[in-house]
Amino acid sequence: MSVKVRALAKHYGDQRAVNQISFEANPGKILGFLGPNGAGKSTTMKMLTGYLAPTSGEAEICGKSILNQPLEVKSLIGYLPENTPLYNDMYIKEFLSFVGETYRLKNLKQRVEDVVKQVGLTPEQHKKIGMLSKGYKQRVGLAQAIIHNPQVLILDEPTSGLDPNQLTDIRALIKTLGVNKTVIISTHIMQEVEALCDEIIIINKGEIVANNTLAKLKEQYQDSSLEEIFRKLTLN
Repeated sequence: MSVKVRALAKHYGDQRAVNQISFEANPGKILGFLGPNGAGKSTTMKMLTGYLAPTSGEAEICGKSILNQPLEVKSLIGYLPENTPLYNDMYIKEFLSFVGETYRLKNLKQRVEDVVKQVGLTPEQHKKIGMLSKGYKQRVGLAQAIIHNPQVLILDEPTSGLDPNQLTDIRALIKTLGVNKTVIISTHIMQEVEALCDEIIIINKGEIVANNTLAKLKEQYQDSSLEEIFRKLTLN
């Protein structure tokens, strides 16, 4: 269930958005993928999920190549993009059923019920998506990412727009999912990383500048805060 990235690159003309990065993510460890705006985080995630073709390099999701087995890879991944594409005129369960049908899920009705409960959408379950607050829309986005019980979760700003109570609930859910799945999270919120992540990658200008456990990273930088370490590595 691991993610293996080897010399992955994405170039736009002379601009190297991602420059031959390599890393691994494994089940049972939540990986925080950090970097300033424009560092290459979202580009990397889009390549892993098949939304962008790499210029060069390779990645494997659970042993399947993103280049040669793209459909198999998509079935193994749950993806929550930074701006989740939702159909505002659809009801929550209608939308989740629609997503589930694309994965040809069996017992779809029961799976939708389970996921609605799992992400805390029960109080709003009979509403149209367009009527929801930003926080509840984010829950719908997370629900569509996990509805097919994927082995790998790639979450781009998963707690964006959540209030403190919702934040606690979604953190707990992600922690639970991370026990048996490979989870990669991109976020700008350092407290989020410290609360959730076991391992940290920091990317800057398309290149990885740190790749270690949170504990070892802090030890390496003499117990500096994660925010201080981030600034040291990305302000250049």
